[in-house]
Amino acid sequence: MQPNQKSKETTMGMEPTPEEIRDRQLFSELGLTPSEYQQVQHHLGRLPNWTELGIYSVMWSEHCSYKNSKPLLKRLPTDGPRVLQGPGEGAGVIDIGDGQAVVFKIESHNHPTAVEPFQGAATGVGGIIRDVFSMGARPVALLNSLRFGPLESPRVRYLFEQAVAGIAHYGNIVGIPTVGGEVEFDATYEGNPLVNAMCVGIIDHEDLQQGVAKGIGNPVIYVGASTGRDGIHGATFASEELSDASEEKRPSVQAGDPFMEKLLMEACLELVQKEILLGIQDMGAAGLTCSSAEMTAKGGVGLDLYLDDVPQREVGMTPYEIMLSESQERMLLVVAEGREAEVKEVLDKWELPSAVVGRVTEGNRYRIFHHRECVADMPVNTLVDDAPINYRQGEEPSSYRDGTTASHQDLHHLDATDALQQVLRAPSLASKRWVYQQYDSMVRTSTAVRPGSDAAVIVLDGFDKALAMSVDGNSRYVKLDPWVGGASAVAEAARNVVCAGARPLAITDCLNFGNPEKPEVFWQLENAIDGMGEACRQLATPVVGGNVSLYNETKGVAIHPTPVVGMVGLVESQEHITTQSFKQAGDVLLLLGSNRGELGGSELQQQVLGSISGRPPVLDLEAEKALQSTVLHLIQTKTVSSAHDLSTGGLAVALAEAAFANALGVHMDVKTDLETIPYLFGESQSRVLLSLPKESVAKAISMADEKGVPWCQLGEVRGDRLSITINGSEVISQPVSRLQTIWEEAIPCAMNASLTN
Repeated sequence: MQPNQKSKETTMGMEPTPEEIRDRQLFSELGLTPSEYQQVQHHLGRLPNWTELGIYSVMWSEHCSYKNSKPLLKRLPTDGPRVLQGPGEGAGVIDIGDGQAVVFKIESHNHPTAVEPFQGAATGVGGIIRDVFSMGARPVALLNSLRFGPLESPRVRYLFEQAVAGIAHYGNIVGIPTVGGEVEFDATYEGNPLVNAMCVGIIDHEDLQQGVAKGIGNPVIYVGASTGRDGIHGATFASEELSDASEEKRPSVQAGDPFMEKLLMEACLELVQKEILLGIQDMGAAGLTCSSAEMTAKGGVGLDLYLDDVPQREVGMTPYEIMLSESQERMLLVVAEGREAEVKEVLDKWELPSAVVGRVTEGNRYRIFHHRECVADMPVNTLVDDAPINYRQGEEPSSYRDGTTASHQDLHHLDATDALQQVLRAPSLASKRWVYQQYDSMVRTSTAVRPGSDAAVIVLDGFDKALAMSVDGNSRYVKLDPWVGGASAVAEAARNVVCAGARPLAITDCLNFGNPEKPEVFWQLENAIDGMGEACRQLATPVVGGNVSLYNETKGVAIHPTPVVGMVGLVESQEHITTQSFKQAGDVLLLLGSNRGELGGSELQQQVLGSISGRPPVLDLEAEKALQSTVLHLIQTKTVSSAHDLSTGGLAVALAEAAFANALGVHMDVKTDLETIPYLFGESQSRVLLSLPKESVAKAISMADEKGVPWCQLGEVRGDRLSITINGSEVISQPVSRLQTIWEEAIPCAMNASLTN
C-alpha cells in the first residue's frame, strides 16, 4: 500500500494545531525553550505540528543531544591503539588480542527509579544489555553503581529494596551474571537516587556492528515487543528536575520483559553470525524516534517510516505516541533489499514479532506516514547533527573557596576502636552481601572473582586471559574539589583492576550532576570532566562511551556531583588473578604509597560529624602510575598473595576487609609521625595493601624502590584478632569475627528496621 505523498500539517485526533501550539506556547510543555521553538520553525520553514514538535523535543533533550555537556565531553581522550570504537555507537569497543574485543558501556536510569524503583532499575539493566548486543557482542557481565538516601527513611528503604530486586529480576532471568558494583548512602540522594548500570560483552572483530542506515531502498525492520504507551517522553523526563509532580509521570517509566530480551538477544546475535545485518540499533531513549533518526543521520540518507506497520499493543495510538513510546525490548534493523525473508526466518524461530516499517531513501528527509498520510517531514540532520548546543559559563561556589580553611582536629581525639566500629557499621562501607546475594553472579560459569573484592573477573572460553572490571566514584571528593574527585574516580577504578591482576584498558563513564543551567553546577561538571580527562591521559585509559545524566535535583536541591567510572582491564594469564583477602598466616603486610593522614571528605568525617568539609585527598598522577606499575609487576611475577586498594575508610578498614574472607587476623606494629586517627582512617590516594610470603619481601621492596614508590612494612597475618600498635601503644585489639559481624549485619539490620518499629 503506497502512502499518500501529500504533506499534512496537523496530526490525528484532538492534538493541537500548529497555530494553537504557537499561540498557547504548548512547546514549553515538551521542554523546548522559545528560542528552540523558533529554531524548529526555521528548520521546517513553517509551523511544526504536534508530532514533529514531540520528535524535536526528545531529540533535543539533554538526554539525547547532550546540548549542555557536548562541548565539555570533547575534552576527554577517546583514542588509543586498542580502541576499535569510541563514543558515538551503542557501546565502546577495545581490542584484547587474538581477534577478540571487549564491548562495554554504562548508563543511568535515575529518574525512572525515583518514581517506580523496580521497573526503573530493571529497564535500566535491559537497556544497557541491548546497547552491548546491538554492537554484535555477547554480554558476559553486568555491574551497577547505586546511590540512595539514608536507610533510616522508610521511603529510601522501599526504593533501595525495589531497585535491587528489579536489577536482580532482569539480570537473573536474561542469564547474564551481575558480578560487581558499588552502593553508597547519603542524604544528598534521598529524593533523587542514582541507578547506573554497566554491561560488558565479548566479540570477534569481524562481527562488529554499527547503528547506521545504508543502501537506498533497503528495508528498515522493527523487531521485538509491540509498542505501547509506556515510557512516552521518558527522555524528556530524564532531562528535568524531580518535583512533587514527578509521581504523576509514572507512565513515563517503562515496563520490562526479560524473557523477551533473552529471545531478542539470541535472535540478533544469530543474525550477526549469518552476516545479514547492515545496521542495528536499540530503541532506547526516545524509542523509534531516536534509533531511526540517528541511524539515518549517520548513514547520510533519508528515511520513510510507515507507522501503520509498527506492531502495536494498544488501540488508537497516534503518531506522536508511536514515535515517542519507550516500550522496552525493541530493536531496529537495516538489511539489504531481498533478504527480508532470511531475517523473518530467524525471528520466527525465536518467536519474535517483526515488521518492515520503513525504507532508506535518497536525500535527508525524515518522513513519517500514518493512515496513508504524511504526518511529519523533517530534515534528519536538524534532529541529530544540528541540535542546539548551549555554551555555558561555570562559577566557582563560595563553599569551594571556604574549604581551604577547614580543620579536622575535632576527629583526632576519637578512640580508634570506636572509630573502626563506627565506619564498619556505616551502610556505605558495610558489607553489600545483602545486595549481591540477590544477583546470580555465577550463571555462564565464567566468573572467576565474584562480588566483594576490588574488581570482578570473568574468564574467556578457550583462552588463558581474563577480564577484570570495576565501577567507582566518590561523590564527596567531587563535592569538595571536582577536579580532584573526577581524577580520583578514574585512578581508583584503575587501581582496583590492577589489584585483580589486570592492565587497565579503557573507561566508560556516567556523569550524574544537577541542573547545568546553574553556574555552580556547571562549574562542577566542567572541572570533574577535566580531572577525569587528565587522569585518563596519564593512565592511558581512553573514554570509549558513557552517559550524561543531568538535572538530578529535587525541589531545586542538587545531588552531590557524582561521576561514576566503569573500568575494564585485561588479565594476561589466569595465574595472575588476585583478590583482596589474606591467604595464609605468616604472610608479611606491606603498604605501598604515601600516607598523609587526609580526612577531608572521608567516611570517618561523615559518620562522626554528619557532614564533610575541607579538601579531598590530593592525587599525584605520576605517583599513581608508578604504584600501579609496581603492583601489576609484583602480581605478574607471582610475588604477592593478595592486593587491596586503600580507599574509603583508609588503612584500618582495608586491613579489616582483607581479614574477613578467610578469618585471618593481623598483628601490626608501626612507628609514624602521624597521629593515630589520621594514620588509620585518612584516605590518602595511590596506596595498596599487599600480603606476601616472607621470602618475597625483599623483591617487592626492591621493585618499589626502583619505581620510586614509598613503602612501609606493617606487620604480618597472624591469629584471629585485628591487633594494631602505633608508636608503642596498642590502639586496636578486636576479634576479626566481632568486627565482621558488625560489618555484615549493618545493612540487613537497617533494612529490617521497618519490621521492628
